Amino acid sequence: MKTDKLLRRYRVDKPDKFRLADHDPTDTAGLTLDKTEARAMLANGVERLADMQERLYAENRSSVLAVFQAMDAAGKDGAIKHVMSGINPQGCQVHSFKAPSAEEIDHDFLWRVAKAVPERGRIGIFNRSHYEEVLVVRVHPELLAKQHLPKAATKDIWDQRFKSIRAFERHLAHNGTRVLKFFLHVSKDEQRKRFLARLEEPAKRWKFSMDDVAERKLWDKYMHAYEEAIRATSRSEAPWYVVPADNKWFARIVIASAMVATLEDLDPQYPKVDGAALKELEKVRKALEVEAAADKSAHRKGHKS
Repeated sequence: MKTDKLLRRYRVDKPDKFRLADHDPTDTAGLTLDKTEARAMLANGVERLADMQERLYAENRSSVLAVFQAMDAAGKDGAIKHVMSGINPQGCQVHSFKAPSAEEIDHDFLWRVAKAVPERGRIGIFNRSHYEEVLVVRVHPELLAKQHLPKAATKDIWDQRFKSIRAFERHLAHNGTRVLKFFLHVSKDEQRKRFLARLEEPAKRWKFSMDDVAERKLWDKYMHAYEEAIRATSRSEAPWYVVPADNKWFARIVIASAMVATLEDLDPQYPKVDGAALKELEKVRKALEVEAAADKSAHRKGHKS
């Protein structure tokens, strides 16, 4: 399947008609790959992504922000680790947003993420994001009460926050930051299997929390919140990708493909060196060649003596 067709399958281009129930977490777009084939396909995407990221960094005109949201155990950490494995660390920034601090609560809900937006030339990764404020906080209204908001700010708060998010992401796009958002769509059955795997493997037990079980009981509320958020905020300048996540290998291929497609659309180029700057480089090259010849001559004389 061609990349464009693959991405159209999972990109939410018609948010008004979006229904989460129409998306199958086990879908692999007809691809049936063994582990070796899947790794090779992902490696190709990672290699292309690394090349494009180097160009993005060198050009220093645009940036890319990839937002990852999901239920627990959907594979966000693994996807970020594998897809970004070939990226030069100095050209990439990863931010994990946990429960807001007291200082963050005393600001508007976009304040802490606005500070973490990648500068020009870099790829930014948000592991959870501003969307927590219309997902977790919506499912747990008691958290909203702790934010000490003025009464006027709580009227139609979810619609108001969706409006703020759309404006924020549109502002980023207009100023050179491409935004793409991934919802790793895992099934409830697969989540249970992964929780059990964490409990069975000593090296993974640290990831498990009793809060995970409590949140699982609110599954339907979370699915409703995700559907509403995606419907309200998937726009051409900041699209959502609903990525089937029951098969980790496939989710990573879709994410890598979307990242590469975004960068290829930006088409970053290495800066051209010409004119006076090129002449200056020619002088430097000749000076280095003269130095190399002198060193070589000195080395020969040393051998003869």
